[in-house]
Amino acid sequence: MTRSGRVLASVRAGWHSFLRRRTAVFFTFFFPLLIVVIFGALVQTQPTGGGLFTEPAIYYVPGYLAVVVLFTPLSRVGSEVARHRDGNRFEKLATTPLSRTEWLLAQTLVNVVVIGLAALMLLVLVVGLTGAAIPLSVPVVALLVGYVVLGVVLFCGVGALIGSLADSQDGVIAASNSIALPLLFLSDTFVPPSMLPAWFRPAMWASPLTYFSRGVRATTTDPAPLASVPLQVQYLLVLAALAVVFVALGARALPRTD
Repeated sequence: MTRSGRVLASVRAGWHSFLRRRTAVFFTFFFPLLIVVIFGALVQTQPTGGGLFTEPAIYYVPGYLAVVVLFTPLSRVGSEVARHRDGNRFEKLATTPLSRTEWLLAQTLVNVVVIGLAALMLLVLVVGLTGAAIPLSVPVVALLVGYVVLGVVLFCGVGALIGSLADSQDGVIAASNSIALPLLFLSDTFVPPSMLPAWFRPAMWASPLTYFSRGVRATTTDPAPLASVPLQVQYLLVLAALAVVFVALGARALPRTD
């Protein structure tokens, strides 16, 4: 069997495994719905008032997308690695032609599909519940797809690192939340940089999610996206480079045997 055949077979197995876990399917799509309802419909934005949500609704689109692009890969891939390790599956994997890199690539592709569907549902909800006007054109759609795909790939790599280093599935969940929560609110998503201390703002560039959020915001708020493609592409290229690095590190960290 060729490499692509091995990866596709693993993708099919991973997809069916995801569908069999009904609780996981439910919360994968329910969690972003809950976030949009709470922050978009109940809290709402107050552009002329004080408080946290003082920007127009379109400003927070990257934050809503970051919820699924960040949390879902970390928990899903991290937990999958921990389950494989606890069940001695990596030891069995070492006896097959499927390499660790191919296995992680297959898991990443499954997450790209799952999170892509969740992100599409989320965008529809954001537009419907918050009134955010997202300009739809071929460049905008292409850039949004690119950011979502690369963001998922990047955090799948981080999830593989967490799953390999944590000592249990409970440890994976604790570590994922400990990493994801600070990143979600300190990467120019829901909290504008102006609300943070001046000394902290340069540190935001150390977060991979910052490039995702600022790239998505530039894509969705620019009335003439082609005019600012260089800026958007810069963020996209940085995200792509980080995705390659973290996937490589995640694949290398996967145990050969248990």
